[in-house]
Amino acid sequence: MDKEKIKLSDYKKTIKGGLEKTKTVAIGAKDAIVEKLDVDGDGQVGIEDIIILAFKAPGVYIERSDFLKKQLFKNYPPEMVEDAVARTPALAGIPAEDIDKIADACIKSERNRVSGISAALGAPGGAAMAATIPADIIQYYGYTLRAIQKLLYLYGFPDVDTSGETGVQLDDQTMNTIILCLGTMNGVAGANNAIKAVAKGLATGVNKKLMGMALTKGTVYPFVKAVAKWFGVRLTKSMFAGAVSKSIPVIGGVVGGGLTFVSFKPCCERLKKELKDTLLANPKHESSQEETAVYESILTGEVIDAEFTEAAESDEQKPE
Repeated sequence: MDKEKIKLSDYKKTIKGGLEKTKTVAIGAKDAIVEKLDVDGDGQVGIEDIIILAFKAPGVYIERSDFLKKQLFKNYPPEMVEDAVARTPALAGIPAEDIDKIADACIKSERNRVSGISAALGAPGGAAMAATIPADIIQYYGYTLRAIQKLLYLYGFPDVDTSGETGVQLDDQTMNTIILCLGTMNGVAGANNAIKAVAKGLATGVNKKLMGMALTKGTVYPFVKAVAKWFGVRLTKSMFAGAVSKSIPVIGGVVGGGLTFVSFKPCCERLKKELKDTLLANPKHESSQEETAVYESILTGEVIDAEFTEAAESDEQKPE
């Protein structure tokens, strides 16, 4: 009996030691990951860092004109397609149900691409994980950014400008619009009203200077800042969890691949739902009180408070 107790005690010590070693390796890997992803050198990984790195990947940037022409030329006359490019698909007379079908096809296409990322990159463990996790994160957000751009263009937003010396230099207004989209995708309360107010401003021809100020300094910026803070916390947790899972070869990849595949579609569909219900995409759109408050603050330059909570996880987002 005593020998059995000793064996059990040794077994527990072995398990505990293994867990401690895994944790130590994971922490070291997390530090290496931060170093790889920290674009601005502030010692932290923010959503801005991920967006910049993702846009550097080949094929992430989607040119609006080329995309709309490719999606519309088969079913609509050239003059209607050109009008959709010059203005918006809705103003060109493209039926809303057709735009929705194209959006669904785009979401499906990007989801199929993203589903294999973690499974493909997750198999290596130990020292290799510091290289695979940044690639995993960047590729995942790369496909997310592709989906965001396609949905923005289909529902009336202008081209995402990545011009600059490096070819991926986003201005603050563009960066903050994308951050709001990411917040909307992840159910961060308030981000949807902010993006709808921005859409209304674009649809009604609000002065570009006022729009720029709202997104970078004024009424919309507190929403952007709060979403970015939320993502900072989430990214930190994800990197540590990913480091732990990938310290166990194969298992980490399988788990990661399943989770990205499950979560990607509902996130995209949430953004689609909000973008199709804006004045840019629907001339009959009726603004909510919250959206109106943000829009009016854009016009006046007023700054309003932004409070955020993460939306409850739906059954569709939960792994099966």
